Amino acid sequence: MTQANAVVLLSGGLDSSTVLAMAQQQNFNCYALSFHYGQRSQAELTAAKRVADALQATEHRVMNIDLGQFGGSALTDSDIAVPDAHDSDLNDIPVTYVPARNTVFLSMALAWAEVIKARDIFIGVNAVDYSGYPDCRPEYIAAFETMANLATKAGVEGHPLRIHTPLIDLTKGDIIAAGTALAVPYQLTVSCYQATADGEACGRCDSCEIRRAGFKAAGTADLTRYAKT
Repeated sequence: MTQANAVVLLSGGLDSSTVLAMAQQQNFNCYALSFHYGQRSQAELTAAKRVADALQATEHRVMNIDLGQFGGSALTDSDIAVPDAHDSDLNDIPVTYVPARNTVFLSMALAWAEVIKARDIFIGVNAVDYSGYPDCRPEYIAAFETMANLATKAGVEGHPLRIHTPLIDLTKGDIIAAGTALAVPYQLTVSCYQATADGEACGRCDSCEIRRAGFKAAGTADLTRYAKT
């Protein structure tokens, strides 16, 4: 049976790497797509390449889209500090939210999917153990999928596209347990919002805190490299 193509958004972090492995388990030809979007830390892009190679993605591309021109996020604007986890208010959308990021990323994935005749896009959004970003919610994904099938040649010609979010309802511990069973090389991934150039994590930001707690919950060794302080 011919394998179907799928576009998998790959940031180089823990979640997206798990999703790549899940898509491959479902027998898709996986076209991994990463973005140089003006983020302050480039370590995640190095990690994405390592993960794509290790998991043998069919192809891996990095697109240049400079959201840093707009700023407005601690991840793209050096004038906005990345807060420590204990300084974050769980009731507020954090300053690490990048305006329209997932909308831009999914739009680019949609374009590539049409070209390679893929009917499936995978993204590692999560609505349980996450930082409160509005573009990680199930209702957002459903709305984008509806739009995608109204806005594309494939969609209007009766070849609907589906956006897969296999992690949407999982805890971080559940994600790590699932990925460990699929031999995801978590030691190659970078989740930290302010990782060093060689991928060492700060151990203090919200993302580091969620990641550390996830490995503990999964009962799995945390091989994350932390910067010495």
